[in-house]
Amino acid sequence: MASTSGKLQPIIIKRIKKAGHAGHHGGAWKIAYADFVTAMMAFFLLMWLLGSTAQGDLQGIAAYFQSPLKVALTGGSGSGDSSSIIKGGGQVLTRTNGNMRRGEIDAQKSTFNLQALRSEVEAADVEQMRKVQHQLEQAIEANPKLAALSKQLRMDATPDGLRIQIVDDQGRPMFDAGSAHVKEYMRELLRSIGQLVNDADGRVVLSGHTDASAYSGGERGYSNWELSADRANASRRELLAGGLGEDRVVRVLGLGSSVPLDTADTLSPMNRRISILVLGQLGRERWQSGTEIPVSEAQALERLLARREGAAPSPAPAEPAAEPSPSTPSQPTSTQ
Repeated sequence: MASTSGKLQPIIIKRIKKAGHAGHHGGAWKIAYADFVTAMMAFFLLMWLLGSTAQGDLQGIAAYFQSPLKVALTGGSGSGDSSSIIKGGGQVLTRTNGNMRRGEIDAQKSTFNLQALRSEVEAADVEQMRKVQHQLEQAIEANPKLAALSKQLRMDATPDGLRIQIVDDQGRPMFDAGSAHVKEYMRELLRSIGQLVNDADGRVVLSGHTDASAYSGGERGYSNWELSADRANASRRELLAGGLGEDRVVRVLGLGSSVPLDTADTLSPMNRRISILVLGQLGRERWQSGTEIPVSEAQALERLLARREGAAPSPAPAEPAAEPSPSTPSQPTSTQ
């Protein structure tokens, strides 16, 4: 508003300066960011250390935390690698970069030996199984009766050996319906297989299979499980009649309908079959291990390698019995 004297009064604008946005938060975000970067750097450093540390060292560290006193007393890579003169392991002073630790050398040597043994065993098994398969095919071709059954015979290679499967046919079954009685034409085939396997010094695992149709005849409680086991046992008797040694049979299994050959149609006739697994060297080790179920392939290879290298400790020789003193008469031994 103009004054009465006619002079203009200056307009004064007062600005109140409020606290800015930076003043509200301050520098706390910088500290949080620095902590995050430090944590990430520590994490990647830990990953790099774990990736560059030898397997023997990792096992030694794990052993230390499990039993630190034992590792500290016995020494080794878990207790600072005190047994090695050169940083990084090794005993050869001329090598400035160090050598591989003893545990790593032993582990790599064992792995190499197992791989070499596996290749050797597989090559020997393949050659033996091809020989058995070829002999069986020749025997079938030479016999017109057996040649008529060739469509029901299936052979394939497995890690354990040669698997021979005799499948059922709608017009030519192996057994009487719901029975373990072997048909006459199947007897000749089973006996021929028994003779060939025995000549090849083979060991067999027999398993019987049925389809998924429920067993309706026979005594109470009798099912496909019992029927498949009885058929496998009847096949075993025919193999023995053909010349297979009793000690060549490793297992006789009745699997019912649990392992169908035709998974799309569990009622298919081909699911009713007898499987004869002729074991190779690796298969024998897996199945003839004194256990109810076969051991793993790795365990079988380790046992084969241990026997070859003589790792199994031999029993200590018995000390000779002390001779009786001349002054003391010897006592008679008991015969009970």
